[in-house]
Amino acid sequence: MSEKIKQTAGRDQLGEFAPMFAHLNDDVLFGEVWNEEAIDLKTKCIVTVVSLMASGITDSSLTYHLQNAKTHGVTKEEIAAIVTHAAMYVGWPKAWAVFRLAKDVWKDETSDES
Repeated sequence: MSEKIKQTAGRDQLGEFAPMFAHLNDDVLFGEVWNEEAIDLKTKCIVTVVSLMASGITDSSLTYHLQNAKTHGVTKEEIAAIVTHAAMYVGWPKAWAVFRLAKDVWKDETSDES
């Protein structure tokens, strides 16, 4: 794997309040799981977005993971197809919530249709 994921949000935001949680977030989840090489980062990003969507998580963590997906090569067309497909299994209102966030993340990729 050429790129290593490194995260400090746990320590930055919760380090003093919840040091064990911060460690698990930064060192285990992002340090080990995200850097495990059996699947590529783009696929991990897609799985994460769909998992958060399925759970109904539409806060800043989903926005972060949508941006991460875009950074790792998920296109506007792909995220639209992924969310539409997942909507059939996890719920239409959840798809609407994800699309509201995804439109903002991919706002610089305008359609050729005007």
